Amino acid sequence: MDSPSPSPLRQRFDQRRAEAIESYRKHLRPDILLAALRRIADQAVRDTLKQHPLPEGAALAAVGGYGRGELYPYSDIDVLILLGNEPGADDKTRIEKLIAALWNLGLDLGHSVRSIADCRREAAHDITIETALMELRWIAGSKPLVRQLAQTMQRRQDAQTFFQAKRAEMVQRHARHQDTPYALEPNCKEAPGGLRDLLTLRWIAQAAGVGNTWKEIAASGMLTPAEHRALRRAELAFKRLRIELHLLAGRREDRVLFDLQPALAATYGFEATKTRRPSELLMQRYYWAARVVSQLTTILMQAFEERLFPVPASSHKVLDDDFCQVHNRLDVRRADEFERKPTLLLRAFLVMQQNPELTGLSAQIMRAMWHSRKRIDAQFRANPVNRYTFMQILQQPRGIVHALRRMTMLNILPRYLPEFRRIVGQMQHDLFHAYTVDQHTLMVIRNLRRFTMPEHAQEYPLASQLIAELDRHWLLYVAALYHDIAKGRGGDHSELGARDARRFCANHQIGPEDSELVEFLVREHLTMSKFAQKRDLTDPGVIHEFARRVRDERHLTALYLLTVADIRGTSPKVWNAWKGKLLEDLYRLTLAALGGAQPDRGTVLALRREEASAEVRRLGLRDESRDQFWNQLDVAYFLRHEASEIAWHTRHLYYRVDSPEPVVKARVVGQNEGLQIMVYSPDRSDLFVDICGYLDQRALGVQEARIHTTRHGWALDSFIVLLPGNDRDFRSWANLVEHELAERLARPPEARRSTGGYGRRRSRRARVFPIVPNIELQPDESGTSWRLSLIAADRPGLLYSLAQVFARHGIDLNMAKILTLGDRVEDVFIVEGQVLGQPRSQLQFERSLLASLDEAG
Repeated sequence: MDSPSPSPLRQRFDQRRAEAIESYRKHLRPDILLAALRRIADQAVRDTLKQHPLPEGAALAAVGGYGRGELYPYSDIDVLILLGNEPGADDKTRIEKLIAALWNLGLDLGHSVRSIADCRREAAHDITIETALMELRWIAGSKPLVRQLAQTMQRRQDAQTFFQAKRAEMVQRHARHQDTPYALEPNCKEAPGGLRDLLTLRWIAQAAGVGNTWKEIAASGMLTPAEHRALRRAELAFKRLRIELHLLAGRREDRVLFDLQPALAATYGFEATKTRRPSELLMQRYYWAARVVSQLTTILMQAFEERLFPVPASSHKVLDDDFCQVHNRLDVRRADEFERKPTLLLRAFLVMQQNPELTGLSAQIMRAMWHSRKRIDAQFRANPVNRYTFMQILQQPRGIVHALRRMTMLNILPRYLPEFRRIVGQMQHDLFHAYTVDQHTLMVIRNLRRFTMPEHAQEYPLASQLIAELDRHWLLYVAALYHDIAKGRGGDHSELGARDARRFCANHQIGPEDSELVEFLVREHLTMSKFAQKRDLTDPGVIHEFARRVRDERHLTALYLLTVADIRGTSPKVWNAWKGKLLEDLYRLTLAALGGAQPDRGTVLALRREEASAEVRRLGLRDESRDQFWNQLDVAYFLRHEASEIAWHTRHLYYRVDSPEPVVKARVVGQNEGLQIMVYSPDRSDLFVDICGYLDQRALGVQEARIHTTRHGWALDSFIVLLPGNDRDFRSWANLVEHELAERLARPPEARRSTGGYGRRRSRRARVFPIVPNIELQPDESGTSWRLSLIAADRPGLLYSLAQVFARHGIDLNMAKILTLGDRVEDVFIVEGQVLGQPRSQLQFERSLLASLDEAG
């Protein structure tokens, strides 16, 4: 059945909206569109009232953003039906018909029906209602009634109480958005540095009697002309962004979603560079604007507090010739202090660190810093006093992270280090960094600082021990500042960053030995994680190669500390206990190698067999029982597995060497770092495929796989997996896997097919910002096996798909190192197969791999 035609009133409303939006597209003036949409809605409401009038003596008023005179394309329309008298049955019927008619008009209506007494009572209990009524605007009905409500609300309002309530509301709202304007998909209305912060400032100014507009607030002296211009520019930028989000989404949408970022970048005219996507340029511009709003919000909130809650002169305390303490906050003794002595721009943060009783900066000092930031120029940077002060900040026993964060927020650090300024607000859609480059850098320094704090020693036991023994550990902070400083420039950011670090060290009088360490750390900051997570740590050659790279214990220790801090500062999804174990294992093995313990393969083999034998004997097994199993194992097995693994395998398999039924055992690795699964079964071509199919179904994240075939043709495969989600019940999972996987592998072939993952989906970020799959296939030095490296976006069932490709092409897998970085995988496989020695069949294998990595393919 055909739907009824829209009413003439609805048609006229829709047409006027479309015309207003079309006009906006020509001129791109946000305020004009918001006012036009508000007027169109007002007219539509008044036209509706002609057909469905209000009760006698009542009024209809706009509240909230609609009351303020701003209406975004798909925002709701908040109205108050204000009653002068207790409504009768006829009045209630009238109101119901009016509300229904407004909904039928297509308005997304939010309505309330109250008397003045109701409004006063509700506002006393809900700051949101009180705030909405501050934006009260008459539309129709009794004007005197609306005026009476406005006067009533104004009389009962207490500026101090209102300020405290709005500040608490802001703190809660910021917490819901992770207390950062640098979220990957920020909410341009609600997140820190967004439109709501600007509105909060105006509401507080209105409650304090300062003014209702930025112009009036500036005229009162609460804003300087420069601040007024900056806030007005930022407000217009955010208004346009919110309009564009609504129009692109076709609905009310205030989040800068991954799905919308490419289209937004195109709307704004951003074009790709050699190293950056248009969406990355768009988001950097967004973060810059949000940072300005955050800076001025911090300054003005403190200024309002100091105005509304003045402190007695007795609370002032002189600290030195330039600074004083006012109510436990640092302040300058003269308003023009930074103009007279620009060197104080850095020394202020040092004074904060050296006076633990100081809890923050006063509004006056923050405002003075913000206005004097441009005094930090080439001459300022070259001044030995400023260079010395900056080094003192990094070497203080407390307050380093707070100092650097304040310096970044007030634009002091980006001015002092121009190379740092380039990475402020720089987002990377590499699928594993969860923060902008500058925020990631500060997170890494925070992690390094935590290594030095006793309260975090239980969380980082080895790191806490090592940093306590490292001389001049503040050099790690310099390395952290520069490890990603060259991101987005093109080329190898590690090499480019090392050059910048060398220049910094030379300018700041850091000695040759320490300078070399910093440069080494920046250049090699990815090396340890690559060795730990992509190379076989049971191979003595790998350990010797890494030992040659780090050269000595000091370099090794410093690199370990920076690597742990770096990975943990990348994203909450990237770090896990298994990665921590791999890094710690590599550290200890390399330390032994640097101490002279560099045995050859023959010695390693003998030692491993000897250690495994001792452990097997402790389990009560005789040598004859042990050898029944060991006689089927070759040298490669003993070199590839640790003594504890060999003993574990022997304990469960010595009496089942020729078992026709699959044997599956699972155990917890270390202190709940992962689950190790052993599969022993007569070998067949699709065994690895079946195992991966089961692991994918159960959403068990494979971290490492070791595939071995015994002399008599049995497969002995070992997997390290992580549990799905945040599950920590490893022992229950071990029992489940032993039962389910053994039962599955024992089924006939037609009953073993995988049904895929359990409802898991590829992330939106990976869909919107896909990375081009990349594979490298190279023979090893011996020529007996090949090293396959691949990089791709992660997706459910990826390893299972790769296993199927291996099986189709007759590829035998010896070892796999699976590295998952957020939504990105960087895996390494050691493989063998006849097809790899033939160019044509090798090319076909590579094409099949690429097809499996490319979800669309």
